[in-house]
Amino acid sequence: MHPFEDGNGRIARALTEMLLAQSDGSPRRFYSMASYIKAHRSSYYEAIEHAQKGSMDVTPWLTWFLAAVKASIETSQEEFEAVLRRSDFRSSIGSVPLNERQRKVLTLLASSFEGKLTAKKWAKLCKVSPDTALRDIYDLIEKGVLARDPAGGRSTSYSLRQK
Repeated sequence: MHPFEDGNGRIARALTEMLLAQSDGSPRRFYSMASYIKAHRSSYYEAIEHAQKGSMDVTPWLTWFLAAVKASIETSQEEFEAVLRRSDFRSSIGSVPLNERQRKVLTLLASSFEGKLTAKKWAKLCKVSPDTALRDIYDLIEKGVLARDPAGGRSTSYSLRQK
């Protein structure tokens, strides 16, 4: 059905969100189908087109939709767990005196840091010399916030100490 000239998809997605919220029986919902659909737009449109132009068997569409609901819930769960880990981490270092550079890099490490932390990456992130980066890192090791990874030499890296 396309009752309107424009906006039918947006209305369908809004109704989907509303119906899922009602079916949860909770005033709060922590997952979003709209976010999932936006991230997987091409497969969404493929599934819709197949359902509209195929044999009128909606099974593939329902399969896609239920997989999308499941993936939306799992993504939200992962994001929620990441928020809790960051919160726990902030609480665990709340009384540790930190300079702005340390605070900046630790925030990145606790959330979205890619790869391994090295003195070279620290220096680049904070726009400081490698010596200053090492001083910051060694200070955090002494305070029990960072630990040196087992590999040494040119590949020396550091990780958040697990408490």
